[in-house]
Amino acid sequence: MPQLPEDIIDRLTQMERRIQQLSTAVNTRPALNTITGGEVEIKDGTLKVTDGGTLLVQRPGSTDTMFRVGSWKDAEYGLEIHRQTGSLAMTLFNGDGSANSLQPLRIYDNGNREIFSDDVNSGGLARPWLAMLPPQDSATARWPQTASTAWTTIALSYNPVWQPKMRLRLSTAASSGAAGQVRVLVNSAQWGPTVAAGTEFDYTDLISATFSSVYTTTVKVEIQAIVTSASGTVHATPVLMHGRQS
Repeated sequence: MPQLPEDIIDRLTQMERRIQQLSTAVNTRPALNTITGGEVEIKDGTLKVTDGGTLLVQRPGSTDTMFRVGSWKDAEYGLEIHRQTGSLAMTLFNGDGSANSLQPLRIYDNGNREIFSDDVNSGGLARPWLAMLPPQDSATARWPQTASTAWTTIALSYNPVWQPKMRLRLSTAASSGAAGQVRVLVNSAQWGPTVAAGTEFDYTDLISATFSSVYTTTVKVEIQAIVTSASGTVHATPVLMHGRQS
């Protein structure tokens, strides 16, 4: 068998050495489960957490949870968000361990007290409980009233503003043979139409043209009435009032 030139033998030896180095590097490479001083970018793709996995964000310098979504208990998947101080902010879970359970959305104050949740059984709002207008006196004679022939405030209230619109419904009346009108003022400016006494006032509109100017402030709502006949009495009473979205 003819001998190979020494330069070819040297090259084969170098190749063998490099292959061994590569093989050793592959077998000793650390697990890719930690990223330090870098970031992961997913472009035109999806990060999937499946089969009982969980995505977890911990608070700085702590092992406490700040954000967690994924496997919760047994077959249930859920979500929780904490403030960086550790207090609970929001959750979406049931806790029964079922993959088919109804999961209420809950929002908490800084003391971990539930301040908002939806009703998963019937729909709508579970908390907070909202005030409702109690039944009003149906005897016209006992309604707020005036015999003045000038605009007179016969009822008023003060309300904090959280929503941009308000709906207000009034029942109005006039004594026998009398005529008059009823209107509503919000912060001393007329809001809605002027209606004849004996007809219904039912109006929904923005509380202010600039919502930012009244948001979280307290506005004054007045019911005013006037007698337009020679004499008599005009009556009005609120029967519905609530805020709403724009």
